[in-house]
Amino acid sequence: MMKKVTGIGGIFFKCQDPEKMREWYANNLGLVTNEYGSVFEFRNADEPDKRNYLNWSPMKESTTYFQPSEKQFMINYRVENIEELVAELKASGVEVCDEIEAFEYGKFVHIMDPEGNKIELWEPVDRVFTGWYDGKTTK
Repeated sequence: MMKKVTGIGGIFFKCQDPEKMREWYANNLGLVTNEYGSVFEFRNADEPDKRNYLNWSPMKESTTYFQPSEKQFMINYRVENIEELVAELKASGVEVCDEIEAFEYGKFVHIMDPEGNKIELWEPVDRVFTGWYDGKTTK
């Protein structure tokens, strides 16, 4: 059986003032923040020498990034073999919102669950985050 979700890749939520939220979380809960939120660093359970990352991002209430969902949040799941997974999801009748997009830090696609929650699937390239955020992550 193909491995599907391997972990949480990100938590995104709408708020009135993302900058104020980042500051509050940094000051009160110790998150190491950047312009997007915070990058959490953790170790891969199967390969402990590898660093993995999770993004926590407060976003403006007016963002359209979660559409067609009307929810106030979106969860990003880390996956492997995104092309095979998307083919399997389509064959199972899952609503796939867009085409797979590739960036230097990974591949992304969005799906909808049965209750209208938009889900982001991410096949990460973690080494890029290591180069960008080494020493500037929440651990």
